[in-house]
Amino acid sequence: MTRMTILAVCLSIGTLSGCTTLEERQRANGGYDYVDAKQSERYQVPSDVDTPFIKSDFDIPDIGSEAPQDLIGDKITVVSPALVLPLVTGSHVEEGLKEATVWFDKIDDSQPLDTTIWNSLISFLEERNIGIVDFDPEKQTLVTDWMIIDEDEEGGWFNWTSTDRSIGRRFEFSLDLKPHGRTAKLRTELRDYLETVGDNVIADLNSEQERRNEVDILNQVISHYEKQVRIEDIKRIRQIRSGFEMEMGFNNKGEPAYVVDGDYDLVWPRLLLVLRKLGFNVKDLDKSNGLLFVNYGGEQSSWWEGWFTSSEEKLELDKTDYRIQVNKQSGKTAVTLLDNESNPFEANKVTEIFPTFARVMASDDLDI
Repeated sequence: MTRMTILAVCLSIGTLSGCTTLEERQRANGGYDYVDAKQSERYQVPSDVDTPFIKSDFDIPDIGSEAPQDLIGDKITVVSPALVLPLVTGSHVEEGLKEATVWFDKIDDSQPLDTTIWNSLISFLEERNIGIVDFDPEKQTLVTDWMIIDEDEEGGWFNWTSTDRSIGRRFEFSLDLKPHGRTAKLRTELRDYLETVGDNVIADLNSEQERRNEVDILNQVISHYEKQVRIEDIKRIRQIRSGFEMEMGFNNKGEPAYVVDGDYDLVWPRLLLVLRKLGFNVKDLDKSNGLLFVNYGGEQSSWWEGWFTSSEEKLELDKTDYRIQVNKQSGKTAVTLLDNESNPFEANKVTEIFPTFARVMASDDLDI
């Protein structure tokens, strides 16, 4: 008897959970008798009796002229709204905007912002084997080929069959770049939609369904962009930590300098670590002009390192203020040491302290 009771409960649960479709799960539970409800008339007050005061706090307002008249009863979905997720650093959304859009701010000066966004979008499409029908960099638009999703809709527990379901979507992406080039808005628009469920074909969607599809693909693009940013950050940190080789040379003005075999944007943060290790305190800096204002206070080292460090590895410099000029130079980076009056160091002094600078610049044990 106990086994029969348990079986009956399991069958009841299976019946309740296994027979609902996706469309049914997106609608409110219960009946829709209210759709056929009629407006009741106000009660009639006899002419010889004072009419009581009636509040209008709970009156249902009239439907606006532009409101959809057919969204009643089981035509209304109760799923959560589709929201654009600005996951990328420097991205944000515009509140109240019905379009599927996201704003990006420029955080990497290595290439133009629109180039970065389009490269990421094209990479996303290539990764998923989605073709491109049209790409116009001048008009800042891209139209995709069909994105096909094939899946099976399982029947209930009692029905061991499945229905083939295929969804095809085509999107247009447009980019609005601000004149200053540091902010851009990426917009997604659903151009074509075709869904087949068994023998049924669905080609028309309402505005809510269109937005859900547009937000879905836009969030995938943003997620891919954010993943690329994280990967590049990891690579960048790894390069900075691993160090760079450098040699004696000259800057673009012909002054004695250290030429570092690395990109400017990587050498700059690496140089800050090197200076800290060598005992320089950075008082001020301007990366756009490649200028550092520093004060030399002596090399940083722990008490046990002093037992194994020779005096030849220390910088023979007066403990005073200096300036350091950093410039791009044919794919490499030139580092010029200056005194507090912006006069370059003499060649013999640059040569004298070069071994210590080169050792720390190439070491792979500096903490970020």
